[in-house]
Amino acid sequence: MNSMQGQNPFFETYSTPHGTFPFDKIKTEDYVPAIHEGIRLQNAEIDAIIHNLEAPTFSNTILPYEKSGELLHDVSTVFGNLLSAETNDELQELAKEIMPLMSEHENNISLNEDLFARIKAVYDQRKKEVLNPEQTKLLEEIYNGFVRNGANLQGEAKDKYRSLCKELSLLTLQFSENNLKETNDYQLVLTEKSQLSGLPESAIDAAAEMANEKEMKGWVFTLQTPSYSPFMTYADNRDLRHELYMAYNTRCAHDNTANNLEIVKRITNIHMEIAQLLGYDNFAEYNLQERMAQNSDAVYKLLNQLLDAYTPTAQKEYSEVQALARSQQVDNFVLMPWDWAYYSHKLKDQKFNIDDEMLRPYFELNKVKEGVFGLATKLYGITFKQNSNIPVYHKDVDAYEVFDKDGQFLAVFYTDFHPRAGKRSGAWMTSYKGQWIDEKTGKNNRPHISIVMNFTKPTQDKPALLTFDEVETFLHEFGHSLHGIFGNSTYESLSGTNVYWDFVELPSQFMENFAIEKEFLHTFARHYQTGELIPDELVQRIVDSSNFNAAYACLRQVSLGLLDMAWYTRNTSFEGDVKAYEKKAWEKAQILPSVEETCMSTQFSHIFAGGYSAGYYSYKWAEVLDADAFSLFKEQGIFNPETASSFRENILSKGGTEHPMTLYKRFRGQEPTIEALLIRNGIKK
Repeated sequence: MNSMQGQNPFFETYSTPHGTFPFDKIKTEDYVPAIHEGIRLQNAEIDAIIHNLEAPTFSNTILPYEKSGELLHDVSTVFGNLLSAETNDELQELAKEIMPLMSEHENNISLNEDLFARIKAVYDQRKKEVLNPEQTKLLEEIYNGFVRNGANLQGEAKDKYRSLCKELSLLTLQFSENNLKETNDYQLVLTEKSQLSGLPESAIDAAAEMANEKEMKGWVFTLQTPSYSPFMTYADNRDLRHELYMAYNTRCAHDNTANNLEIVKRITNIHMEIAQLLGYDNFAEYNLQERMAQNSDAVYKLLNQLLDAYTPTAQKEYSEVQALARSQQVDNFVLMPWDWAYYSHKLKDQKFNIDDEMLRPYFELNKVKEGVFGLATKLYGITFKQNSNIPVYHKDVDAYEVFDKDGQFLAVFYTDFHPRAGKRSGAWMTSYKGQWIDEKTGKNNRPHISIVMNFTKPTQDKPALLTFDEVETFLHEFGHSLHGIFGNSTYESLSGTNVYWDFVELPSQFMENFAIEKEFLHTFARHYQTGELIPDELVQRIVDSSNFNAAYACLRQVSLGLLDMAWYTRNTSFEGDVKAYEKKAWEKAQILPSVEETCMSTQFSHIFAGGYSAGYYSYKWAEVLDADAFSLFKEQGIFNPETASSFRENILSKGGTEHPMTLYKRFRGQEPTIEALLIRNGIKK
């Protein structure tokens, strides 16, 4: 290797604990040379497969293909993850160079006729080779992956496919960048104390801290959730709530360079064109073939079932909040979307005498972390040990080693909790290294997993005190992490969270169930100042209020599912008005009055820049599964080690090695029904 390569950390063997990435040594200028070298190496590996003179077999074609591209995978993983969690102008510029390169390279592989001919030969002979179930699954996944990525296309169609993929990779990047820019560019600056009326101390402190950071006078509120959410819930000033609401809900729909309206149209149309090139009527039909739902009829069936079951209750919930607002305003007061959180909170407080500020002191972040880690110890016997020798990409990030109940090393686990300018909004789990077993040596290569959040930050005089929602979010992402941590497959591409998208949310949503269990809360929820355990009656109020406005929340998810399906079941090109189309798409699930200028599509990263295109319904699909799965824990004890062991064994460690319904039935003994969800939400007694 030349000297330039010698200085590039991606070309070295990492001398870090567990071969973790040396984030402290990786520089922006290292990515492009490492991507080029990664592409060169993988091309050489692909050439070796093609030029093998022996007849194609699983071991000389499928296995080397599965193992190819290690360097490229490493570099693109680090780059892609930091683009979301710790980005800057240089990385965003670089992405415009790297994404098309990657797209081009991926297409060169999936459209390589000689490579596909060998893979197809192995696939066609699969009955004659003696393959175990996991090998069979890998072969099917790889073969189908090639077909679904255009391997059967010829001539012009192949060129068209290439150019569409390249354009799509740039557009999704632009969509995300615009979103981050619009979120970061807005600030509501308040200079009069009276404007803060109704806001809790925690929100005022955080806003003062933000003003301080920006070297401004007064209080600064932003569109980041820990700032936006308390303002919408507590601020008495309706005009300011309206202003903040409009800023949040019109992101990327303004007449400026960060506008996503045309990008939404183009992304929708490209997805449709790709699907039709591959022989499908629309993108949803293409995408759902690899999902538990299988087709859009099944998705609409679920969404309509939920609509029918939840709408009457949601309308009742709306009327109650509206009545309260009118009792405090005027008789003909119309409850608008910027009033919903404010008056809902007042009603909840009236009914259950509970709110986030009352609970915050019991949810100090370090204690919550102990509780969540402790839950995994109780259920599965695993333990977490911080290791400050593992390099991290930002000072806010902590790295842990995870050990199994017998003391064996299981995984590296990174946590990244607070918002900052270089981090996109939301919360997610990701991995830096997958799990796989070396078939020659039997060595089990363990995964490196990360969770990224945007939680309330500590202030000068208070630690980070979380809202109840943030505790649930932590449990959710931690559930995804366990899916990765417990991965135990022979092949990396079948391991951990590499499962159908409407199954991937089961482990995450399953963990959220613990948030309202007294036995769990009692393991960690202590007042950060007095050390007093959360009182039983407060826990009871959490439980009693857990279904407050549950039907409204369900319809919100259904509305997003309907919007997603409306964009991706199209079989003709879209040239219309994005806002008008959106309002029509989800109107039957809307409870609040519609506001003309707002637009969700322009900021709906899940479906325009994430993996949820024609897949947003997955959250509700998995919720049916998680309610059904947790009902077994409720029957047998929420910490029951046998039930937990079966969940780990059949769901968490199996990855995508078998069909998810097969795995689910093995754990549960039956197919799931919607019953458990309706009962949990109080819709059905």
